[in-house]
Amino acid sequence: MWSQLETGAWITRERIKGYSILLIVAYALGLTAVFLTLKGHLDWQDRPFGSDFGGLYTAGVMAAEGTPAAPYGLEAFAARQQALFGPQTAVFSWGYPPFTLAVFRPLAGLPYLSAFFVWQGVTLALYLVMLRGWLKPPLALLGGAAFTGVFVTLGHGQMGFLIAALFGAALLALERRPFLAGALFGLIAVKPHFGLLIPVALMAGGRWRAFAAASLMVAAMTAAALAAFGAETFAAFLDSLAVSRVHGVEQSNTGFHKMQSAFTAVRLLGGPVGLAYALHGLLLGMVVATTIWIWRRPVDPRLRAASLMTGAFLATPYVFDYDMVLLAPAMAALVDYGIERGFRPFEKSFLALAFAMPILARSIAMAAPIPAGFLTCLLLFALIVAKARHNAGSHAAASV
Repeated sequence: MWSQLETGAWITRERIKGYSILLIVAYALGLTAVFLTLKGHLDWQDRPFGSDFGGLYTAGVMAAEGTPAAPYGLEAFAARQQALFGPQTAVFSWGYPPFTLAVFRPLAGLPYLSAFFVWQGVTLALYLVMLRGWLKPPLALLGGAAFTGVFVTLGHGQMGFLIAALFGAALLALERRPFLAGALFGLIAVKPHFGLLIPVALMAGGRWRAFAAASLMVAAMTAAALAAFGAETFAAFLDSLAVSRVHGVEQSNTGFHKMQSAFTAVRLLGGPVGLAYALHGLLLGMVVATTIWIWRRPVDPRLRAASLMTGAFLATPYVFDYDMVLLAPAMAALVDYGIERGFRPFEKSFLALAFAMPILARSIAMAAPIPAGFLTCLLLFALIVAKARHNAGSHAAASV
């Protein structure tokens, strides 16, 4: 058994196909069961179907009603959600930049369930198309659809598919179409805490055209949002940041067991806020330094891409299990590299564990204070860095 784990020989084409089909069927049955037991738009826990999407939809409704600054006020936002879904509904917060309202305002013109299925269907399709660009084998789309992060994201209606699609597509385009890549990077500002490493990587790698395009895209989005929603909406957003930091990160009104950062790992284990900031800051510094090193060296583009996507996940303290879908293109790039260059001992088995972790992380953290999701992402980043060091060394030896 140990040798099977070391070589990954237990991961066969037939098993990948069979387990992927079983997982997709299980996802479909699970979501269907929730849908068929709805009470109006609410599930058995009094959450809107798709949970977090209820908050995103509410913000879009408020923007369509001509009050785009109102979602940043907790009382007004909670009242509007309960007016939409019922007084007993669980309330979800809104803390995204004003230009993100432009994504959800059009969906407010649809009935809630229709808006949910349009949002999830379109962004899932974008995610799968992007993934096909990273991994060429015929099972790529099947495995990408079966990734357990897909089920977690489907259940929450969040922006995970969109962010993964933008990241993966930008990195695919970077070498040949830098302006397109930069524009896609700029769009990630709809969820800006995932963009912390992007300027670091682009500047370290000398990708100045992509850097300029990303900057112009963010500037254009900001100007358009100012014109559409007014300066008072930006002021409301800035005023809400302190509340979001305290309730969303430091105290986590949603629960530390759902979150997957170094900061929340410390909080999950009972550590104080100061220690959590210190350790997260230390990790952030290491990730930034590593990103600069990788992007300045002659490293295979697949490893650079995987390091940036995994590093982006580790860099932010505000990250959830449904955001782990961003690891799919990182792992796809790593698998594509491994198929060509070979896998290290236990690498295939570890990737199988990472494949399963999004659906396990929350349950593990609830059963015991073990930040399994965060630790898996950290180990994945370490694996990518080790392969990048070896790859850079091979290039250096070949040039002598």
